[in-house]
Amino acid sequence: MMYQNITVPIDHGNRNVKTENRIFTSGYEVSDCKPALGEYLYYQGHYYTLSCQRIPYMRDKTVDERFFILSLFAIALEVRDRIITADTILRVDLPIGLPPKHYGSLYQKFEEYFQNRGVQKFYYEGRELKVEINEVVAFPQDYAAAMTQYKEIKDYAKVITVDIGGVTLDYMLIRNGQPDVSVCDSLEKGVIPLYNKVISRIRNEYDTLLEEIDVDSIIQNKKTYFQEEIINIVKSEVKIYVDDILGTLRESGLDLKTGCVVFIGGGAKLLRTYLEESDRIGHRIFIQDICANAKGYGLLYQIQKRKGR
Repeated sequence: MMYQNITVPIDHGNRNVKTENRIFTSGYEVSDCKPALGEYLYYQGHYYTLSCQRIPYMRDKTVDERFFILSLFAIALEVRDRIITADTILRVDLPIGLPPKHYGSLYQKFEEYFQNRGVQKFYYEGRELKVEINEVVAFPQDYAAAMTQYKEIKDYAKVITVDIGGVTLDYMLIRNGQPDVSVCDSLEKGVIPLYNKVISRIRNEYDTLLEEIDVDSIIQNKKTYFQEEIINIVKSEVKIYVDDILGTLRESGLDLKTGCVVFIGGGAKLLRTYLEESDRIGHRIFIQDICANAKGYGLLYQIQKRKGR
């Protein structure tokens, strides 16, 4: 039996799972029958297919096997284009991460969740894969993403990271290049509550059913067929939401007009125009790469290995 060592950083988001090169919704369907169409993963007697319906928010992702199954998908997608012989076991180092607020209390549990499982055999698109998870190291997310922009932020004594995700809005202060975990929090003010509010209001006032993708399209000024009143309401609610989260950060003792503010996450990318229009923020950097946390985990892991853990 041959071993092949690989590193697969994974960002286990509540809305999307990201690797350095792949992104997919944090949800899947399970069946005892082989799917007629689409890609599938076959593992321990069940067929799994990725779904657009995400898993409900989980603060602790170790309570069941769902995020382990999603991690198998992530590994399979990362190695899909690699040549791997049938007798090869992929020995996977797994840099992962957690929101800064939850990092101290959950990182050890999250690392242990993936460990000591032995060789896992599964099939992806009919191709057999044998995976043994080797080393697992968790890092604070957002700090990891910010480190991918180290050259841009290294001269600032204070950097505030603001990660607008699906369910949560996470912030953290970086002082002289080091995370200050005493100044961080995870608030349930991500874009999903915004979607829910907008969708509910439009349904009640106009008897029109919006989906999250419709809200995204309106925010991004893409062509839609909704009446102007609905478009104006969506944009008004988005502006209120942005003002609200900036006010919340201010109430938390963060002065966004001094130092440097690094916006991270799919929510920040979606709302960039609204954030750029605000006069409540000083110097700002937008990390457009949705996979930045995963890339940051990989970067920090390599630095840690060079230094000797």
